[in-house]
Amino acid sequence: MKHIDIKNIFADPSYIGQEVTVCGWVRTSRNSKTMAFIALNDGTSLPHLQIVIDKATGIDFEDAMPGGTSVKVVGTVVEAQNGGVEINAREITVLGTCPQEYPLQKKRHTLEFLRTMPHLRGRTNTFNAVLRVRSVLAESIHRYFQERNYVYINTPLITGSDCEGAGEMFQVTTIGYPEEGKYKNAEEYYADDFFGKRAGLSVSGQLEGEMAAMAMGKIYTFGPSFRAENSNTPKHLAEFWHIEPEVAFMELPDVIELAEDMVKHVIRNVLDTCPEEMKFFDQHFENGLIDRLEDLISHDFAVCEYTEAIRLLKESGEDFQYPVEWGCDLQTEHERYIAEKVFKRATFVTNYPKEIKSFYMKQNPDGKTVAAVDLLVPGVGEIIGGSEREADYDKLVAAMQERGMNMEPYGDYLDLRRFGSVPHGGFGLGFERLIMYVTGVQNIRDVILFPRTVGSIR
Repeated sequence: MKHIDIKNIFADPSYIGQEVTVCGWVRTSRNSKTMAFIALNDGTSLPHLQIVIDKATGIDFEDAMPGGTSVKVVGTVVEAQNGGVEINAREITVLGTCPQEYPLQKKRHTLEFLRTMPHLRGRTNTFNAVLRVRSVLAESIHRYFQERNYVYINTPLITGSDCEGAGEMFQVTTIGYPEEGKYKNAEEYYADDFFGKRAGLSVSGQLEGEMAAMAMGKIYTFGPSFRAENSNTPKHLAEFWHIEPEVAFMELPDVIELAEDMVKHVIRNVLDTCPEEMKFFDQHFENGLIDRLEDLISHDFAVCEYTEAIRLLKESGEDFQYPVEWGCDLQTEHERYIAEKVFKRATFVTNYPKEIKSFYMKQNPDGKTVAAVDLLVPGVGEIIGGSEREADYDKLVAAMQERGMNMEPYGDYLDLRRFGSVPHGGFGLGFERLIMYVTGVQNIRDVILFPRTVGSIR
């Protein structure tokens, strides 16, 4: 049906004095002796549009008052007494009634309670704001890469290889639980399955992204990844969205430059595009959020080698929960100390020990480290992990053999090092973790509409 977005009513003063049609859901309502009021929201803006009902006009409005009811309103846009605009209703049509047991009442609900109803929580102010910021960030990321000659690549979600080599993959099968004694071993089982071999959901599009970059030069992927990691923390999802640029002729300093520029660009864009939403998050989730983000993007990011980071941590005098020694993987407490206490800004940590990083990372001349990089930000810790990739065939094979990896699934990947290999690199950014950082929301389950976590799917 023809109607005008509520966001446009707020943004365009030329609507004042005009008769318009709007649609939406009733957030709240109140009734007085001669007047009634409805706060209407259609999802296009965080502020609600007030609908003013003069009972003397005889408008049939009673069925439109319950929260959650969907309505169409025809009326005249007028200036509100407290600033802004509102609509003097001439006609109200109920599109969908809502009973008294509608769970989203006027009181403020906890985020834990709202997780029990993902199908409805988008109608709250919090998720109205989260989902719109998520949309703006996604568009900004696409635009950033598109304007810089990157090609958007869709990598497969079903794969026969484990990019990270950690084995935390969901299995994909059409057989299910086989009858007892049907297969003598796993080899027989997989030979009888749909693909004729073991298959799983992709943990990353990086390997296929590298293949595209070896033809297109500059590519990026933006899609879901899956991790069967039994980790029930506020920072982990079994299904999450992943941004992964891969670029030919890119070395580690170029990876760092790209990551810093992209992060600053998308944060600047969301601050400029979503001022109402960002004020909401600043007021209700993290006081000082906007200042923190402005400060982040106004300074050059620091760069620190892993070895130096370990020295700084050991000499800090801090009583860390996890011990610090060269060769350990940095924990969140370590990452935050480096970013918040040492450098007091976003910090790239580079050149990690090869044993704690993935097989595909470029081996440094020292034989002990790889050209890896993590971006650590104050308040969160790591949000980006990347590297220059190993471009030498023999070194890559040796790294895989050291890890006892099955080489067969990686034949195509190894071929890239045989046929015109070039230096190349890239990084991965967990989209939901970026949204958490930008909004101040503390649990990753609250920045995606339908979170997939251990023991929970809906």
